[in-house]
Amino acid sequence: MNHGVEFASTLFRTDGKGGWTFAPVPEHLAPPVTEGWGRTPVVATVDGREWKTSVWRERSGRTLLPVPKNIRAGKEHGDVVQVTLRFGLV
Repeated sequence: MNHGVEFASTLFRTDGKGGWTFAPVPEHLAPPVTEGWGRTPVVATVDGREWKTSVWRERSGRTLLPVPKNIRAGKEHGDVVQVTLRFGLV
């Protein structure tokens, strides 16, 4: 079964050297956890750039999509991106 969701998300960067940049996934659109460490494999598209990755569920319940620099194309903390997640591909 192949499920997909689309949403706008505001990027945020974690503190510290080498901090990651994430796009939070709205709770009602987050896929179920299927792997260890709260991960779920997805095919993500941000502003038209697609790649295979995983979303992570934090202990707080928040689900995050890590967005690498080459995908962000200059967008940083506080910028809004359009996200599509496809999951349930396996």
